[in-house]
Amino acid sequence: MSRRAAVLGHPISHSKSPALHRAAYAKLGLDIYYSAIDVTVERLHAFMADLEDRDNWCGLSVTMPLKTAMVDEVDEVRGAGLHLGVINTVSFEATAHGVRRVGHNTDVAGIVEAVRNAGGRAQPKSAILGGGGTSAAAIAALRELGSHHVDVYVRDTGRAAEAKAAAAGVGLSLQLRPMTEAAEGMAGADLVISTLPPRAADSIAAQLGRLSDGGAGVLLDVAYDPWPSRIAEAWHSRGGVVVPGLEMLLYQAVEQIRLFSGADVTADVIDVMCDSVGLPRRVY
Repeated sequence: MSRRAAVLGHPISHSKSPALHRAAYAKLGLDIYYSAIDVTVERLHAFMADLEDRDNWCGLSVTMPLKTAMVDEVDEVRGAGLHLGVINTVSFEATAHGVRRVGHNTDVAGIVEAVRNAGGRAQPKSAILGGGGTSAAAIAALRELGSHHVDVYVRDTGRAAEAKAAAAGVGLSLQLRPMTEAAEGMAGADLVISTLPPRAADSIAAQLGRLSDGGAGVLLDVAYDPWPSRIAEAWHSRGGVVVPGLEMLLYQAVEQIRLFSGADVTADVIDVMCDSVGLPRRVY
């Protein structure tokens, strides 16, 4: 029987996850049908309840705005998601008593591998734009990369609970700063991770372009549609290294495919995944 997997979120039509997963399953010769399903936070519980009696699901990818809400819909959370309180992946495990839903956060691995693949690493001056669910994964990734402190730029400090909880969970020193200072903070940072939605950083890009001083290290912009983003263009014009969000999406999908299928995702599988979204093949 064909198995099913899907990416859930709202909106979801722009997602590249179906292309990545379908390319991988075809290369692996696995009969897994992967789709994109539009689900709001309000509809999430009903959607998950509807899956109760179905045994052909092997996994769910979870994107905004569901990453925090999904924690309450699984039976267990493992790995980074356990102390972050944010998950982007649900695997379905068969047990003697039925199917167990297990939450994971593969965004952390996605960020770490994307930064490393670009030759980047955590530096004394690291910054994150945004304080939501993806920022929690970014904080955990910076800790894994060796960072000890991060400045997090937010529009509303009252809505940065996920970022603060993540920093406390992984033992990373965090300073919340107003978004109005983001351009200047970026200009002085060695590694910047923007977790803002598409277009949300356009005004910061304009400010960054007017700054004449400061260097430019590595910028990972998790938003990938449209691409290049204005903030990526502004960063590149300063001589900085830009890591597209598709790189993060690729590597977090690799971990999801392993969890959903149990298959070994080898270099040739990653190559066809790159082809599916227009990324250059890896150099091994």
